[in-house]
Amino acid sequence: MLVARLFRIFGAAFRLLALAAYERARGVRAERSMLPDRLRKELERLGPTFIKGGQGLGLRRDLLAAPYLAALSKLHAGALPFSPAVALREIEASLGRPIADLFTSFEEQPFAAASIAQVHRARLSDGRDVIVKVRRPRIRAQIDRDMRALIGLLRLALALRPSLARFEPVRVAQEIWSNLRRETDFKLEARAVRRFGDAFQDWPSVHVPAVIDDLVTETVLVQEFAMGRLLGDPALADEGPLHAANLVDIYLHQIFVLGFFHGDPHPGNLFFMPGGTICFHDFGLTGQLDHATRQRLALFVQAFVYRDPDWMLDAAIDLGLLEASGEREVVARGMEEILTEYALLPMRDWSMAELFLRVSRLGQGETALLPYHLVVLMRALFLVEHALHTLDPAMNVLDTLVEKGNAVISALIENPSRAGLARLGFEAGLTVHDLPGIAASWLTEARRGGFHPALRIHLPQIERTEAGIERTGNRLALALVTLGLYIASSLLMQHSIGPRILGMPVLALFGYLLALWYTLRLARGIARSGRL
Repeated sequence: MLVARLFRIFGAAFRLLALAAYERARGVRAERSMLPDRLRKELERLGPTFIKGGQGLGLRRDLLAAPYLAALSKLHAGALPFSPAVALREIEASLGRPIADLFTSFEEQPFAAASIAQVHRARLSDGRDVIVKVRRPRIRAQIDRDMRALIGLLRLALALRPSLARFEPVRVAQEIWSNLRRETDFKLEARAVRRFGDAFQDWPSVHVPAVIDDLVTETVLVQEFAMGRLLGDPALADEGPLHAANLVDIYLHQIFVLGFFHGDPHPGNLFFMPGGTICFHDFGLTGQLDHATRQRLALFVQAFVYRDPDWMLDAAIDLGLLEASGEREVVARGMEEILTEYALLPMRDWSMAELFLRVSRLGQGETALLPYHLVVLMRALFLVEHALHTLDPAMNVLDTLVEKGNAVISALIENPSRAGLARLGFEAGLTVHDLPGIAASWLTEARRGGFHPALRIHLPQIERTEAGIERTGNRLALALVTLGLYIASSLLMQHSIGPRILGMPVLALFGYLLALWYTLRLARGIARSGRL
């Protein structure tokens, strides 16, 4: 089974590589390439794991060009539903009761289906209409099997083409795998729904369908049913500006105050209700921003507003959009070019999401991948800006963000948290208590040293450097031993020394096998570290 799956994955990779080689040989321009669409079709052919993996890869705007992002975005289309009988069996097994005991009515035909789960409508005994989200059978085992096969294939590719290491394909695949496992655990999604609902319970502009606590397991999630108009509905025209203003407020609060945000606000996950209320669905993808990251993000926005390229560069490095490198002047010039281009555009055409992407691509050949929380944030910003332009085409998006965000950002930067103040007082008290003993210890050490001042140098990276040198030495030693084995085995083979099996010297065969094993160990170690 695993071998057959490996062959299917390898076959898809081979077809894509063959098409890439053909287009390169024919000089096909990027905008006319068939590769992005072929990639999408191959992922769909490989099934749910690769569809979701492709959706996860579509988050990596720091890695992929626009045609690939456009092609992968089409993977969000619905999937074929699985059998109603299977769905009923899964629900009853997971919740431990017959369907008739759980619901007074249950629609066996799903009204939505995706690669991970499908959704049925039902009604509880108290009269509430609900949706029942049920995970596809055996999808978790299939994901684990497919991702192990994919990572093995990527490690082989790295051993053959070490230059691919700068894209960190194994790390990206492991990141996607981890997120797929979280997305298929509906207990985690229910926790995110509750957290979001509690945070916005006093906001009349936000509606989050409640989770039915007694009817949640890893494979089944039951929520209250809620509907509204979808983005682009002509009937939204009158309330579009109100919804747009509310959406800005909601996301500013999520990003800068809560540090927890809905990461997938695509048109199918936002319902617009009368009175400006926005209903949020599907919390499989969420983002987390700690307090330090939110402060750095606020500083980056402020640096952009004041059009200070040096401040922007420092803020981007602190935030993780860029890595500190020796090419600061080159990157700073790129930052100035971005600011100059934005200054020449009408403000209504400015895009904070596009700004993040362009800054992250400065010096891309040397920089590492973006941290995952920034990848999710960038995706959310792109989708929110698209929704804002659709709801209110006349809105000056960036101006609105700056105007409404200044108060939120200022509070974040200027007001220390209550926990921070409490910690400061506690640490100050401990320091005052311990200060006499610390001073006495210093005086004792000074007296013993003849009151000669001593300078202590702390190098936090020295242990890592020593470990790296030791690892390099071990690899060189192993490479020399491997080379010696190849040479010795070749000599034994040439002179037919020692006992023979199948007409070949046993010692030479053993030497070749041992050398091959050492070679594979070296290649695996290099692939894991991502460096030669």
